Amino acid sequence: MAVLVGKRAPAFKASAVIGTQVEAEFSLDRYLGKRYVLFFFYPADFSGLCPTELLAFQELLPEFERRGVAVVGCSTDSHQTHAAWLRTPLDEGGIGGVTYPLVADASKTISANYDVLAGHYDYSETGEMVFVGTPQAYRGLFLIDRDGIVRHQLVNDRPLGRRISDSLRMVDALQHFEEHGETCPANWEADK
Repeated sequence: MAVLVGKRAPAFKASAVIGTQVEAEFSLDRYLGKRYVLFFFYPADFSGLCPTELLAFQELLPEFERRGVAVVGCSTDSHQTHAAWLRTPLDEGGIGGVTYPLVADASKTISANYDVLAGHYDYSETGEMVFVGTPQAYRGLFLIDRDGIVRHQLVNDRPLGRRISDSLRMVDALQHFEEHGETCPANWEADK
């Protein structure tokens, strides 16, 4: 697994669904110099675990926004699938009400560039290159500063959900360090 911490976040342009609108060439560059970005990957739309995380990010979205953080999700599904999932009621496994961008990585290049794509290429018995495994994203999360540098990354296997409040703590720690120049020890939490 590639460590991206301390490096520029891989750039991309891709379709994204924002509310009910599709943006054809969404890029994280729109936030450069303005906002932090919490860019997270999840395996698949219309799955059992993923909506719990997407809805938890939405629930804490006001806290992220208060800290100047844009939340952006990404999976290997198409923008059409994202849009359909957003239109599906919560009681039917949908994520209606999610307002942050959902990037479509149907080509799987964004997931590959962030090194969160499950599976790998190998050779078949006949010498042909084949993909082994399910080409979905792991549960990757990247905290990107206003200069576009990855400051924190976390990657979980697909069955292991994240605690979204931990992401807020990492944002607080980064902002505390930037403001005061003080490191944040284990279990550090911002003054409330």
